[in-house]
Amino acid sequence: MQLRRTLIHGAIGAGLAVSAFGLGNWSAQRAMARQNAENDARFTALREELARSIDEVRAPAFVSAMGASQSEMISEIKRQLQSEMGLMPLKLLRERRASFVELNTVDSLGKSGYGTAGYVGQGYFITVKHAVVALDDDDGARKITSVTLRYKSQDIAADVVDAGDATVEVHSGDWALLKVKDEIDLPALRVDTEFAYDFADPIFRLGNDYSKGISVSTGYVGQRTPNGLVTALTDGHPGVSGGGVLNQNGDLVGIPIGRMREDYRFSFILPVRAEMFRKIESTGTIGPASPRTEAIVGKPVTEN
Repeated sequence: MQLRRTLIHGAIGAGLAVSAFGLGNWSAQRAMARQNAENDARFTALREELARSIDEVRAPAFVSAMGASQSEMISEIKRQLQSEMGLMPLKLLRERRASFVELNTVDSLGKSGYGTAGYVGQGYFITVKHAVVALDDDDGARKITSVTLRYKSQDIAADVVDAGDATVEVHSGDWALLKVKDEIDLPALRVDTEFAYDFADPIFRLGNDYSKGISVSTGYVGQRTPNGLVTALTDGHPGVSGGGVLNQNGDLVGIPIGRMREDYRFSFILPVRAEMFRKIESTGTIGPASPRTEAIVGKPVTEN
């Protein structure tokens, strides 16, 4: 009996000893794992800090070395995006707005009219004939007695110095050239007389919509008509006649001259041509406008 009790006590003591050893070993392993994790975290943080320091040292030299080519690459990407999406840089569009003025007329019957004119240099403005000359479809009962342009919040007188052969609106001869005697401080438009007007070419129209000031509308080329005009889907509100149709380079390529009856979206454009600038002393070459050309005009001719 005594021997059995002794054996039982011994077994219990041995079990307790083994349990205590196992618990101690488990605690030690956990402490070691925690220490290893802390060491790994400190090592990772140190490595990331070292990498950031290396990048900070290398970055200025890399940017300096790659600056020129990177700038060229970004510029090329912008050009491609603008071309594919049919866009014009906002800065350029805002600059071109300054070249257009509001046109106002009074006729012999006391009736007033309004339109738009674009500045082409040397005191000359291009517009539509039907805005400044009473056409034959008025039965000769009406004459335009006053033509003025809105410049720096004032109306200055303008004379018609040349015009096309239009006798009705929406005609290939529906253009007129105006001249002012006052000093004009406006940026002259660049003119491109060789714009292709390919189908779906993006265009930008600036005009005096509803006599509320110069505004912009965008659209796309449709097709050429048998009488030398071009159709387009761009707003054709009253007052925009005589304004400008620009290409993506900001060059003047046409003049809005009218719209489909009762349809303000289906417009007619008169492409610019050398004939329209024949009264202006030559300052460049007729054709595609270059970035340095102030205005492209034709050869001078004798006044009629």
